[in-house]
Amino acid sequence: MRETTDIAVIGAGVVGLTIALELVDQGREVVLVDPGAPGMGASYGNAGTIASYATSPVGTPDVLRALPSLLLSKTSPLAIRHRALPSLAPWLLRFLWQSLPAQADRNSRALASLLTNAADLWDDLALRVQGAGILQRRGCLYLYETPQAFTSARSELDHRRALGVEVELIGPDRLAELEPNLPGTLGGAAHFTGATFLDDPGRMMGLIAAQVLQKARHLQARAESLTRGPDGVVIEGGGKDGGLHLHARRVVIAAGAQSRDLARQAGDRIPLDTERGYHVEWDMATPLLSRPACPTARGFYFCPMAGRLRVAGTVELGGLTLPPSPHRIARLVEGARAFFPDLGPPDRDWMGFRPSIPDSLPVIGPSTGGPDVIHAFGHGHIGVTLAPVTARIVGGLMSGKGPGLDIAAVSPGRF
Repeated sequence: MRETTDIAVIGAGVVGLTIALELVDQGREVVLVDPGAPGMGASYGNAGTIASYATSPVGTPDVLRALPSLLLSKTSPLAIRHRALPSLAPWLLRFLWQSLPAQADRNSRALASLLTNAADLWDDLALRVQGAGILQRRGCLYLYETPQAFTSARSELDHRRALGVEVELIGPDRLAELEPNLPGTLGGAAHFTGATFLDDPGRMMGLIAAQVLQKARHLQARAESLTRGPDGVVIEGGGKDGGLHLHARRVVIAAGAQSRDLARQAGDRIPLDTERGYHVEWDMATPLLSRPACPTARGFYFCPMAGRLRVAGTVELGGLTLPPSPHRIARLVEGARAFFPDLGPPDRDWMGFRPSIPDSLPVIGPSTGGPDVIHAFGHGHIGVTLAPVTARIVGGLMSGKGPGLDIAAVSPGRF
């Protein structure tokens, strides 16, 4: 598989696909390198929310205070696979540091800056790929199961408002009007009125991929090594049709959770590790909810999707090689039945890999070894949300026009 190209994009998830689309729209020659079908990893299995309200990093002082109880509780939304603990230790130490007040506030402000135009750029992207009908504009709910939790959320939501997030606190009566199938015992909700969501992430990924592949090529191969040379970068690895040998003038690393080793070969030691995300689905003609809803104490989303209800979320730190955890899947099912007791066995379940950085910020920008390699990974829970933002930044860097906003907070050199 000896190939040459102007730009190689390693990774064909939603971030790699939107970057490739931006570049082919500039008239650039692009090759996508990914061993799987474009858009069918974590980009398919997520909660589908365009979470422009997600200005709070995973690591906060509240999480830091609650960490012992979170790790000991069997029903916790956060879990660590014990077998992976030795390799996770350096990442966890960085995470604890980033959860301190000053760091968490800085990370929150950096997230807000990145998210400013995310919804508008998704509107543009959906129109570009003829997927506007998949993008739903009904907002998103954070559910509080007790009046005390509802009251306690006010200060955190005020902080989001100060960062430009549109959110309305609603009581049980208004919540029942919006979502009559929810239990009437809830304490209230936060309604992120400007939020949008994809009611079929897999179909949207297919539409984006179809547009990209009209002008770009896809090499179904795993990139395993990068070697810089005087006239570009050689990418080598294993492929469906034999060994991969691709010479590119410039390279974008957008391989999600698989990006760490490639980034190291480009000269950057990035503290990237893997969150294993899960979902379960129940087929139904009309989902039980009309908009995504997150029971905040449980750490998952109810996701109304075309022909099914998806329940997605929780955080499990466990690397790339361990098998799925039946316990995490069972927790999702039990959590869903706490709200909808009549749900039977789920029709399917799924596990995928989120690329997670301790400060909850992605890594976007030229490698410290030179601009022939650009990083675009580590988006954690908001990869779908920030995909078109990331594509715009990378496109600006490639064209020489600049990123269009201050990207110092997400620079590879920050570590």
